[in-house]
Amino acid sequence: MKKIGFLSFGHWAPSPQSGTRTAADALLQSIELAVAAEALGADGAYFRVHHFARQLSSPLPLLAAIGARTRRIEIGTGVIDMRYENPFYMAEEAGAADLIAGGRLQLGISRGSPEQVIDGWRHFGYRPAAGESDADMARRQTEVLLELLQGEGFATPNPTPMFPNPPGLLRLEPFSAGLRERIWWGAGSNATAVWAAERGMNLQSSTLKDDETGEPFHIQQAGQIRAYRNAWAQAGHDRTPRVSVSRSIFALVDDRDRAYFGRRGQESDQIGFLDEKTRAIFGRSYAAEPEALIAQLSQDEAIAEADTLLLTLPNQLGVDYNVHVMETLLTEVAPALGWR
Repeated sequence: MKKIGFLSFGHWAPSPQSGTRTAADALLQSIELAVAAEALGADGAYFRVHHFARQLSSPLPLLAAIGARTRRIEIGTGVIDMRYENPFYMAEEAGAADLIAGGRLQLGISRGSPEQVIDGWRHFGYRPAAGESDADMARRQTEVLLELLQGEGFATPNPTPMFPNPPGLLRLEPFSAGLRERIWWGAGSNATAVWAAERGMNLQSSTLKDDETGEPFHIQQAGQIRAYRNAWAQAGHDRTPRVSVSRSIFALVDDRDRAYFGRRGQESDQIGFLDEKTRAIFGRSYAAEPEALIAQLSQDEAIAEADTLLLTLPNQLGVDYNVHVMETLLTEVAPALGWR
């Protein structure tokens, strides 16, 4: 059995071709999509985070709203860029959203991805310390967040407070017990997957990673997952970690599907560069009739290794169409692969 959810990038565009033309459209449709996904029996509603773009950028208010409208489905991110985050304020916001959702928050974080602007985190007031890179800064702020989510007191109370304090040092409030175990790291390389395992975070692996061996994407990603699990075992953590992968998967069952995705031309991996130094491999998309799709997906080694699959959805095609995409995969494809 696999957990199957969706991952939305939350795009909007003021275009007649878009069903999501404003930021309000993107936010409100995201809530409706999560509610519909829960009704279908999907396991998760996850959202990508990008700054300085016509996409979702402040996920915790959105997740809190979804948490208030749903009862079972996991709600999460994939991923929040920690170069932009104050870990203290983030711990408070995440604690509040998790309590509203009844402990269903799955918080995916990372060192970030290529941006719309140059060093956007500088506009938020963050600077790497001397000798640090921006990636180092993101990992440092992550370490602070993880410590805060332990819930231990660290702040000296005022001897004459406005309101009575509990005894001892004070922690951030509201505190949500268990959230620390539901933090995921979006790893783009084997080394950062190992780093996440050592720190007791779950693993999110996307549709791209550093091209470290020249092998097909799904084989490299499966190797990354195995390296992560080996590091987890060596670290001696006392729980079983979770691992998710994301994929673009479309079953072609009607004229709409064929019009949108029947000629995608993305049936092989792509190679590109994230910056001047980092060669990356981008995983293929899947679009085929259900029988062919089942055969193709059965050969994907990384999906086989993961316990959670996130389906990347074209949110600008509207809630109804995306419900159709999920329903087809959940009922016609997933059972044949033993995922349901």
